[in-house]
Amino acid sequence: MDKRRFLKIAGAASAGTLLAPSLTFCTTEPKPKVETEIENTPFSPIIQAPLPYGYAALEPFIDAETMEIHYSKHHAGYTRKLNEALEMETAFQGKTVEGIFAELRDEEGHVVLRNNGGGYYNHNLYWQCMTPGSSGAPNGEIAEAINAAFGSYANFKDQFSEAAKTRFGSGWAWLSKDKVGGLFISSTPNQDNPLMSNLAEQPGMPLLGIDVWEHAYYLKHQNKRADYISAFFEVINWETVAARFAGV
Repeated sequence: MDKRRFLKIAGAASAGTLLAPSLTFCTTEPKPKVETEIENTPFSPIIQAPLPYGYAALEPFIDAETMEIHYSKHHAGYTRKLNEALEMETAFQGKTVEGIFAELRDEEGHVVLRNNGGGYYNHNLYWQCMTPGSSGAPNGEIAEAINAAFGSYANFKDQFSEAAKTRFGSGWAWLSKDKVGGLFISSTPNQDNPLMSNLAEQPGMPLLGIDVWEHAYYLKHQNKRADYISAFFEVINWETVAARFAGV
């Protein structure tokens, strides 16, 4: 082989070697777009919070059978149906429950989220607002705020009880904190709450709530709602109420 022919073959081989990495890179499949990864992210369901005490822990004021049915059937049902609704309502996915409440309107498309989101949140608060061995009365800053708003704890108890007793049908009575730090008492129908700012007559942050749906008391008290309300005051967790008041 003459020198000229050898150099020609060697040059072609060197060029192929230099081109090889570029050819290999061009045939590699492109990485998936970020948007595709987000679209394929699975929906993360909301989890029902564990009950902070046993079913019988609030005896004799709140009976064990009512607690078990209330938590494992009613509260669990609201949680399940809320997740079913969120799977369909993708615009609300990834938002906090409080964020969802702020966007709810009195319209047909929001009914399922309103009822079941409220049922999920309200019951979480309800369990936290009760405790075995309750202190029986508030103290510290929350006691001072109650006295400032209602004149005395006795007055608060009377007004809160009246709101709970006179809520027609099913619903809740609330002690809440407004935007400027004052306390107020209100009641809402069904599973509404004061965080539903477009629906509540007086929006605010709920600190204490009592469930006056019949499933909360009928096994023990039948139609005597007033007896149930009196019993509720024996198990209020004022430490939780105080912490919510201080943290809002």
